Amino acid sequence: MFLIVWKYKVHADREDDFRDAYGPDGDWARLFARYDGFLGTELIITDEPCRYMTIDRWDSEQSFNAFMERDHGEYQRLDERFEALTVSEDLVGKGTMVETGVPG
Repeated sequence: MFLIVWKYKVHADREDDFRDAYGPDGDWARLFARYDGFLGTELIITDEPCRYMTIDRWDSEQSFNAFMERDHGEYQRLDERFEALTVSEDLVGKGTMVETGVPG
């Protein structure tokens, strides 16, 4: 599984809008869901005020890259549309999840 993790500082008066857009049923997840290989988005409310993280799950890096090649324009449009919701947005990292076979 390929994961992409972002962290955000959200304007206090825009948290509801942020949750709607970035949550598991939000605008971003609906865009990604048009493509094979998308497995879901997790929205994490951190222990710091107005701080959130997202984890986007894809079956492979190739699936994510194929999405970006085909629909980069729509990705950019959503990014610009929701820019006013956040004070900052930082990519934490991208990577493949290690499957250990050890029960959680």
